Amino acid sequence: MSGSSRDAAAAPRVDPVVAGIGFAAVLAVVLWGVFAKDSLDTAASTGLDWTIRNFGWLFVVAADIFLVLAVFIALSKYGRIRLGRDDDEPEFGTGAWVAMMFSAGMGIGLMFYAVAEPIQHFTTPPPASGAVPETPGAAGAALEWTLFHWTLHPWAIYAIAGLALAYATFRRGRGNRVSAAFVPLLGRHADGAAGRAIDLLAIFATVFGSATSLGLGALQVAKGLDLTTDIEDTSTLHVVIIVALTAAFVVSAFSGIHRGVKWLSTANVLLALVLMLFVFVVGPTVYVLGVLPASVGSYLNDLLTTATRTGTFGGDAWMGSWTIFYWAWWLSWAPFVGTFIARISRGRTVRQFVIGVLLVPSGASTVWFAVMGGTALRMQQTGTADLVAKVAEGPESGLFAMLDALPLYGVTATVTMVLVALYFVTGADSASLVLGSLTSRGSLRPGRLLVVVWGTLIGAVAAVLLVAGGLESLQQATILVALPFVLVMMALCVALLKDLNSDPTVAAGPRRMRARGLSDAVRTAVGAEDDGVEAEAFHRHHGGI
Repeated sequence: MSGSSRDAAAAPRVDPVVAGIGFAAVLAVVLWGVFAKDSLDTAASTGLDWTIRNFGWLFVVAADIFLVLAVFIALSKYGRIRLGRDDDEPEFGTGAWVAMMFSAGMGIGLMFYAVAEPIQHFTTPPPASGAVPETPGAAGAALEWTLFHWTLHPWAIYAIAGLALAYATFRRGRGNRVSAAFVPLLGRHADGAAGRAIDLLAIFATVFGSATSLGLGALQVAKGLDLTTDIEDTSTLHVVIIVALTAAFVVSAFSGIHRGVKWLSTANVLLALVLMLFVFVVGPTVYVLGVLPASVGSYLNDLLTTATRTGTFGGDAWMGSWTIFYWAWWLSWAPFVGTFIARISRGRTVRQFVIGVLLVPSGASTVWFAVMGGTALRMQQTGTADLVAKVAEGPESGLFAMLDALPLYGVTATVTMVLVALYFVTGADSASLVLGSLTSRGSLRPGRLLVVVWGTLIGAVAAVLLVAGGLESLQQATILVALPFVLVMMALCVALLKDLNSDPTVAAGPRRMRARGLSDAVRTAVGAEDDGVEAEAFHRHHGGI
């Protein structure tokens, strides 16, 4: 292939149907919020009540299925399959891979809920725990349920979505979009109306799930400015912060994934590690060392019980505000985080991918909450700080209030705001890259202008939801958009298993596969994608592999 023809082939082609409908629908929500915010808030609230009442159980069951399936795949014969050619090496080093995965997956949420969630569970324990509020038993239940919400289940959701997309993209050469993973179920229809419908659902889930995270980030930065400067925390400030950070994202987007996202993600992880180590050293170190194994032990011991709670026998309101909201949030993030993790995971084996995605971030989240949440609980119990009152004013106040009771508050508060801002930029960058791929027929290198437009729309949605109803409005939008997508994710599990079961590594074994030249077929497929040639053309020619 000549240089000019290669460049022409490499130019990403926007799917006018998916992009047009996606832009129009998201813009309609933005305009609805601008011109009739009360109507938007009422509609979201009504829809949320109906969803939780009728489908709360579905979110719980689906999350359990994803965890069981992820563990099964990691331990099965499918684990040796490589996400790419048989001789491919990982595109990114392990450190950068973990940093980008972690920043895209939960960055802002970890900052927002580091103190707020344990403290809120401490004052209002989960009904299933039977704990008395504001007692040592309530502290134990608070950390146990916090770990339940932030470790294995959410990352299992991401692992399944990411694995299906990485396999379809790099092993089968179909393109980096959600519909490409449905070829085993839909066949050629995955490139038609059915596939476009799936990609549109993924777009809506990505936009609103990402907007929720960005909205949380704006709330926390605004609260930090309010507490450390004379700037008042208002809705106007929230919008200004979103505009400013969206502008910063535009700069990052033009630097590409190998520079902007990679560098920012690494900086995020390093800054978060420094902040956590500081709190661990100057805070109640011995208490935290005891909290870590105790909370992990309680979490694992009660995992079967907590994972099957639906609120049917009491506590449905609590479940709707916490567990079901989280499962919906993670599901709404699945196409975004899954597509992004898939994009950065070429060259790893299925076992490396699943174990890395499932255990490394879960372990890091466990340590984070043990240090930050454990410190907050100890301060509350010893009277060092009244964090219950601060969190009651707004969950975004929790982390700053805890840091205020430790030395060097001015420094740590500034670091926290910088961290949240960086996570905002990284999250918007990652989500926009994914949306660009979904609307460019799965291109791994979507046009930068398209990426910027999507990032701007995400910021607009976040601003509209915040103005319409604040944190509650963000949560409502997340759960509503996740409902249809949970069905897509369930079908994705079936498609993934069918795909893995027909892989030449499994069906024929490595030696026979090489003898028949099937490895070369994989090489041809992935090479075609690298050149920007439609991967589906390869699939039609070779009938799959």
